[in-house]
Amino acid sequence: YELLVDKLFLQDVRLTAGNNEAYFVFEDLMVQLLLCFSRDTRLLEHFQQTTALPPRAYLRGNVGEAEKTVIYPPNGIIPFHGFSFYLAPLCFIWSEPVTVYLVFKELYTRFFFRLHCLSSHPQGILSLCLQFETLLQTYQPQLFYHLREMGSHPLKHAFNWIMHAFAGYLETSQLLLLWDRIIGYNSLEILPVLSVAIFAFRRNNLMEITNPSEAEAVLADVSSLKVIPLLQYCLYARILHPV
Repeated sequence: YELLVDKLFLQDVRLTAGNNEAYFVFEDLMVQLLLCFSRDTRLLEHFQQTTALPPRAYLRGNVGEAEKTVIYPPNGIIPFHGFSFYLAPLCFIWSEPVTVYLVFKELYTRFFFRLHCLSSHPQGILSLCLQFETLLQTYQPQLFYHLREMGSHPLKHAFNWIMHAFAGYLETSQLLLLWDRIIGYNSLEILPVLSVAIFAFRRNNLMEITNPSEAEAVLADVSSLKVIPLLQYCLYARILHPV
């Protein structure tokens, strides 16, 4: 059977991951797995971990009757632009669709759902954004205030990195290394840390910008960065040092 969200998933795959040079070969697989995802009612269990509630819709002909509502879509998750990037990198690792789907579902219900749900959870998107701003303002105050003075708020650039867990921004092998650390530490807090490391790494160029468009140009492409050396340099060589 068809659902309205099927078209949303299809459009998202075609416009984002399916339009990416690294992932376009997996377009058909991603579409099929996301259609299964939209119908998997076991995903409703993850709402027990958050204050968010699954969306509901009235049954046809019963608009206004609260008792005549159902959860829609069946998994309670409405896709957004770039959602398929959570799935695409996993297609490189396993050739068996069932394995790809099960790993994707586990990653989503353990980590990724928190990146687009508003909550006070320390791993939630609000807390991660606050962590990013606090780290950047504490350890790179001149850079932080220079960007603010130029009308280019740092979080505006880092938000999509964090929300998408850098999927679609980093080269696939580097992205998988990052996700491996998320799993290993069982924490999403490495996302704002990496975001701050990128700002610190490109500090010299950013300190020379005079308008927001120049800042966007400096930060537009991070696909060439190496995640592990950057994190190690950031955490152990004190690239995050007060200045």
